[in-house]
Amino acid sequence: MKHPRFTAWLCSAAALVLLAVPAFAQQPDALPPEDAPAAQVQTAPADVPSPTAETAQPAPDAEPPAADPQRTYVALGDSIVSGVGLPDFKYTEAAIGIDAAPNFEGYPEQCYVSLVGKGLGLDRQHAINLGLPGLTTGDLADMLHTGAMPQMNQQAGTYYVYPQMLDYLKRADVISVQIGSNDALVPALVALGNATNWKSEQLVATLISGVLRTPSFENLQRLNSGLSRLRLTREERKATTQLLLGGGTDAICEQAYQDAAVNMPQVVAQLRALNPDAQIILVGYTNPVPLLPEWTQLFRRLNALGKSLAAQNENVTYVPIPFAMTATDAHPTVSGHKYIANHILRAVKK
Repeated sequence: MKHPRFTAWLCSAAALVLLAVPAFAQQPDALPPEDAPAAQVQTAPADVPSPTAETAQPAPDAEPPAADPQRTYVALGDSIVSGVGLPDFKYTEAAIGIDAAPNFEGYPEQCYVSLVGKGLGLDRQHAINLGLPGLTTGDLADMLHTGAMPQMNQQAGTYYVYPQMLDYLKRADVISVQIGSNDALVPALVALGNATNWKSEQLVATLISGVLRTPSFENLQRLNSGLSRLRLTREERKATTQLLLGGGTDAICEQAYQDAAVNMPQVVAQLRALNPDAQIILVGYTNPVPLLPEWTQLFRRLNALGKSLAAQNENVTYVPIPFAMTATDAHPTVSGHKYIANHILRAVKK
């Protein structure tokens, strides 16, 4: 792979699957269905960005109990879990990709791991964020054996070795898992890079920078300007069209589902082997690119997979999050994180 640092952050540029333009179509209001009448849940037109109302979402509903040092919450997953896109996501540069260990206990104040921890009355030594940017279901299944990826993920440009994660998991009372988006997003964005001979790299870098995170007319102009500067050749346009409209992403989404269908049962089984007593919460998916039918179908199938796994395994709970608001980088907004936290807190057994 020619761009390991770029691909280490591929999960931050999911909107590029649509050449980013439809990402300005907002998700429905972040309020849970039980908190808002159905008539209030609306989707803004793609060409009229909606205000994000980052502070409009109420704090998690659960009343924080007194801190219980015997209780531990551990969150597993990818960049959505880690809080990429929020202020104060912590990491250091590594020989391959990044080292996310500083984020395990130093995660952003506004990410849902922080909010769940507060809702449970836990300090940061008992609410652990093991979200790893770029992680796939296969990577997680591998890491649950030894705490290490057996080899670098060449497509994502990531290589994580954290044996301490097994210790965290063994002493956890509640374990949430949110993983699977990168199974499709990473290969799709690599395919787009290949189709454009990596002329899309600068545009992806703009998305990753967070400049476009707040929907606005100026940002839409900036995005269109970046698209116009791609200057694809005829062959590159043909390859890109084939990828986006000619069935290329259909095949990627199908393979992503097949991979998740194999890996997620392993993830649940390995977590249960590590910790026979913890409540395992499988957090569902919100589609950040709802205008592509193949992506809508993929996320629908992934949600069905999570629900099925929860039904088949004791002390495993599926938590749907269909209305989590996402930004243009495909990661939850502050309101989105609050919404996810609310639903996890409701699912935690008292």
